Amino acid sequence: MKKFLSIMALAFLSLNASAQDQLIPKPVSIKITGGTFKIPGNLSLAPGLPVKETEYFKQKSGLSFGESGKTEAQLTYIKLKQPAGAEALNESYTLEITPDRIHIISYTDQGYFWALQTLIQLLEEHKADKTIPAMKIQDQPKLAWRGMHLDVCRHFFTVDEVKQYIDYLAMYKLNTFHWHLTDDQGWRIEIKKYPKLTQIGSKRKESMIGAYVDNTFDGKPYGPYFYTQEQVREVVQYATDRHITVVPEIEMPGHALAALSAYPELACTKGPFEPATKWGVFDDVFCPKEETFTFLENVLDEVIKLFPSAYIHIGGDECPKTRWKECAHCQELIKKYNLKDEHGLQSYFIQRIEKYVNSKGRKIIGWDEILEGGLAPNAAVMSWTGVNGGIEAAKTKHFAVMTPGAYCYFDHYQGDPQAEPNAFGGYTPLDKVYSYHPIPEELNAEQARYIMGVQANLWTEYITDFRQVQYMIFPRIMALSEVAWGTSQPEKYKEFEGRVIHQFEKLDRMHVNYAKSIYNISGKVIPAAGGVAYELSTSQNPSGIRYTLNGKNPTIQSMTYEKAIPVSASSTIQSAYFENGQLKSAVSSQQFTVSKTTGKTITLEQQPSENYAFGGAFTLVDGIIGNPRQLGKTWLGFQGKDVVATIDLGKNTDFTEVYFNTLDNKGSWIHLAKSAQVYASDDNSHFKLIGEANKDDILKAGGKMKLKVGQQMGRYLKIRIENAGIIPAGNPGADSKAWLFVDEIGAL
Repeated sequence: MKKFLSIMALAFLSLNASAQDQLIPKPVSIKITGGTFKIPGNLSLAPGLPVKETEYFKQKSGLSFGESGKTEAQLTYIKLKQPAGAEALNESYTLEITPDRIHIISYTDQGYFWALQTLIQLLEEHKADKTIPAMKIQDQPKLAWRGMHLDVCRHFFTVDEVKQYIDYLAMYKLNTFHWHLTDDQGWRIEIKKYPKLTQIGSKRKESMIGAYVDNTFDGKPYGPYFYTQEQVREVVQYATDRHITVVPEIEMPGHALAALSAYPELACTKGPFEPATKWGVFDDVFCPKEETFTFLENVLDEVIKLFPSAYIHIGGDECPKTRWKECAHCQELIKKYNLKDEHGLQSYFIQRIEKYVNSKGRKIIGWDEILEGGLAPNAAVMSWTGVNGGIEAAKTKHFAVMTPGAYCYFDHYQGDPQAEPNAFGGYTPLDKVYSYHPIPEELNAEQARYIMGVQANLWTEYITDFRQVQYMIFPRIMALSEVAWGTSQPEKYKEFEGRVIHQFEKLDRMHVNYAKSIYNISGKVIPAAGGVAYELSTSQNPSGIRYTLNGKNPTIQSMTYEKAIPVSASSTIQSAYFENGQLKSAVSSQQFTVSKTTGKTITLEQQPSENYAFGGAFTLVDGIIGNPRQLGKTWLGFQGKDVVATIDLGKNTDFTEVYFNTLDNKGSWIHLAKSAQVYASDDNSHFKLIGEANKDDILKAGGKMKLKVGQQMGRYLKIRIENAGIIPAGNPGADSKAWLFVDEIGAL
């Protein structure tokens, strides 16, 4: 009898697991109630179900349907009367599955739709056995803005592809589609009053290809590509039917080259201009003169008629002030309105646009640079450079959407950069997305109310077709959805990863080109006696990892990974995952260059930018030389800051050379170091200058610095690497703080 009860208990637990373990995003509450619902060959629907939502369900569920007649309906719905002021309940729902029927309760058709999304996943999960465990799910999202962004300016995607993108959002209960429609490289929306925007601005003579540092182009005309207003209406309606809000972005005052190519009179100089063929940031921006505001107001009039969203995104990011500094009209405006400087002029620009948008019954949202010079009164902030923009906005009672690059930029690498397609840079694997907490701890409960939600962004400089779009968002969109829904548990990442892998079966059936990066070997350098050790992991059974130390590709006969691999001398570790004797992953390769600093304790006076912090200070002594063509994982990035690092060698050590690399990638605002100084000390208090390099030395070396310091002896090594400072005129991002990227600091 006890054995029978144990078997029953295990069966019950199995039902519980199968019901909830595969759902993404995980619901707030699931209660298994006993029994099962047999999936019928013809599911009978109650009369009066919401039409559009139910039609969607019919298309996506894979079932056959019939209206209830003599038999009781198997899918029913009750729409409750919503209490006044209870907007937070708009997306809530209860999904109750009994042995006889499926019953949905919600306050809105939107809640009903999200319940159907959960039901679709349950049907997919139990397709084979044709039964669903009886259960009661009570669910609602934590955050109101759950968004995905798509840049169609660098590379264009068809209406059908944009609709597919929207379907992906709906699958995982994301409710906001941020459509980036204008930029330097292309104007993608028809504006009837200004036909040259698409006649001229929707095409470019060629496109940059490969890594940015290669500075190569394909020589092929691109475009004209744009969406007609009828196509825009079609997309907006398609999204609306799926309870997704489309937020359009019309960039201003920067990222305006495509518009200025069509209407050069809107610039501070005469031009001529052409849509950009390179990626990056450019000096020519909208001039804040009356004809510019008239133009933008007319454009916004047409945009507002097409998009019913409460918010209109006006960009506001990366606006160099070079032209404004040289423009007599701009300088006169600064004097006339008693503005502090060109940053004040940007605030003036944004506030004028905001007043106009508000007069049309809408609100503006912009990237966090709209905080420069003072935030417009009713504006919302999209915090991308980190979390500080969102924190500042919330503390001043402005709404914010959190989208920091370190967690939410899906154009970053998601696996070992050497095994991934070329990407913009950065390193944002699935577990990092899943670890994000959108509401900053610095905010109290009242301030936290101003965090509307979270969003991930997909910029498409290096994404040339829709299969690559799929690759970059899947599976990271699943992590975003659970973070946004509010049920993520980073401490249980492996459980989530298991659900993700299970979802791959569905993506295979949908022919989605998802990234399999989590199957590949992930390597992490950790401190160890005598240097460092290389820790390998995979989403699969770690006993399947094989590796070599001689740079050769591993085979099933190679060494089996058991624990972190000690690295005490320069070497190349190759690793891969095998299953049933077959190679199941890409081969990962990591070269180590061991020096007297490798694995030693290091401290930084100033920390790197959150977007480019990776392994923190230890990255500079982990034995890995950075690849200048891949800004992922091996470089630390500092904006407007010097690098001042102190390395404790552990004991008095002799050395004759100190080396490090900095990058030159001006299109991305990355400049070589301005100077460098090296110091040595026995006590970490009294340091002696032992070597230095000036700007010419660094330029001549191309940033690859090897400083001969003579015969030295010391326990502590300090190096100061000076940031280039403010970017000079004539460079992308002029008048902004330069980025300094540094990799390994070694000593020989």
